[in-house]
Amino acid sequence: MIPRTLWAGAVWALCASTASATDLLQVWEAAQKHDPQGAISQANRAAGSTRRDQAQALWRPTVGLSASAGWASAQSQMNGAQFSMPGSAPVTGAGFGTSISGGSSTRWILSAKQALYNPERQAQSAQLDIAAQASEHEWKLAQQDWMLQTTQRYFDVVLAEQGLALIAQQQKAVDKAWFEAKDRFAIGDAPVTDTHEAGARAQALSAQAIAARNDLEMARQVLADVTGLSVDALQLQVPARWVPSSEHDSLASWLQKAEQGNPLIRLQEAQADAAQQELRKHSAQASPTLDVVAQASRERMGGTGDFGAASNTQSQQMVGVMLHVPLYTGGWRSAKQQEAVHLQDKARAELARTRLQVSQMTRSAWLAVQSGQARIAALQAADTASQARLDATQLGRQVGDRTTLDLLNAQNDASAAQLALLQARTDVLMGQLRLQAMAGQLDVQKLQTVNAALSR
Repeated sequence: MIPRTLWAGAVWALCASTASATDLLQVWEAAQKHDPQGAISQANRAAGSTRRDQAQALWRPTVGLSASAGWASAQSQMNGAQFSMPGSAPVTGAGFGTSISGGSSTRWILSAKQALYNPERQAQSAQLDIAAQASEHEWKLAQQDWMLQTTQRYFDVVLAEQGLALIAQQQKAVDKAWFEAKDRFAIGDAPVTDTHEAGARAQALSAQAIAARNDLEMARQVLADVTGLSVDALQLQVPARWVPSSEHDSLASWLQKAEQGNPLIRLQEAQADAAQQELRKHSAQASPTLDVVAQASRERMGGTGDFGAASNTQSQQMVGVMLHVPLYTGGWRSAKQQEAVHLQDKARAELARTRLQVSQMTRSAWLAVQSGQARIAALQAADTASQARLDATQLGRQVGDRTTLDLLNAQNDASAAQLALLQARTDVLMGQLRLQAMAGQLDVQKLQTVNAALSR
């Protein structure tokens, strides 16, 4: 006999339609609030947007202040100097000497700098802008993958629920056939093999029910973990008998959409542009720089020494331009330039590979949607045929034209046809979403279209 706990779980799955349903949009909204994936992608996007501010800051003036204080000793000696003062003749061969031992020393420097010409900084600024754009493409790619993942988890639960429900239906029918086989055997109207076959099938379904129950619990728990919803609250909707028709664009049209809007291609293009700017940073033309500089400084040292109390104070102010031309870097710049050349070749090759992969995935998704529609039509016909065969077999079993094994096989085929039809509908819906994602068009509105195909 079948354990009562399995029957309870199966009946609960069959009666779930009486509870309030949770649709796909509700699950997506809950995932946005609870799934850490959203916080990760949003934080990465916010960090990327700050690179625009960094790029602009590279061309603003920089101002710095440095100061120091401490104890210092100094000694200076000057001989053979000429000394003169107003009203007297110059004195030659003069000597000057100062000495400070363990005196105090203070110094401060206020400086400002504004870049006028700096090709390396221009390339760096361009890289930061490109990185900010790349973070947007990366965020969009993450959002689309997140939507697909959430939808797949939703359908995993739906398929697991329906699979368990169909097993429960089979168990009920098999148990009925088993009891009938026992009764008919008891009165000599059926061979003992019918009883054995029905019992074996009942035991097999019991094992399948245990596995299906485990799969359902795991799928529910995964969905509950990323949505924060209670496991008991996950009364999900299933694809209806009709499926929203896909857009009737040709394969060439979808390939063009993917080339123009796929975020993975846009991200790879940004990386190729950044590699080009890296090459520009290390070119010979990027080495000279011209800056406007301004500086004010003051240094004072005071104390006592060999000649008594002494102090030394210096103040400087300067405004002008500064040209810097590196003449020799030991081969560092040329080595960096060669590295940038190879990295640019790599980025271009990766872009070409990404375009090829996106084209292949778009083609695969488009073909899956097209063939999936035909497959649904075929499975609907197979479902109708299997139900008709089951009805005929049940009638034939009652009049003795069909064996118990025939009935059990017909019941198994009918359940398999129903589950295959549901799987096909799910595959088509996921294929449509993947096709939209390949074109960079997957958003909440597309989820609403899929959600409209669901019902209890």
